[in-house]
Amino acid sequence: MHAVSVSGLKQNPSEALRQAKQELVVVLNHDLPDAVLMGLDQDGLLQEPGVRAALATALFREGGLSLVRGAHVAGMHVSNFISHLSRLGIPAVRLNAAETKSDLDTLNQWPQSSSQMPAL
Repeated sequence: MHAVSVSGLKQNPSEALRQAKQELVVVLNHDLPDAVLMGLDQDGLLQEPGVRAALATALFREGGLSLVRGAHVAGMHVSNFISHLSRLGIPAVRLNAAETKSDLDTLNQWPQSSSQMPAL
């Protein structure tokens, strides 16, 4: 096990990550244990079936990853990740009421604007 202070983590995060790939790293805040860093690919954990997809899904659902980044973490094409989320009942696109209204207004205006375009 390795220990690093918060200031040491700020100054050299790559060293803490390198250490975390080999052993647990305890982050000390004012000399008190505050967090633990653990490399995810120890013992091939990320290579186990479904682990990357589950991790990406949880991070996406909680807002920690964008749709594209979630697909990348899951090792899927974006369309496959959207289908995966759909099967789990997780919306791939999250809009609030104002954003939805704006998108619908734009969609309703589109046929009108395209019919006014000159023919080539």
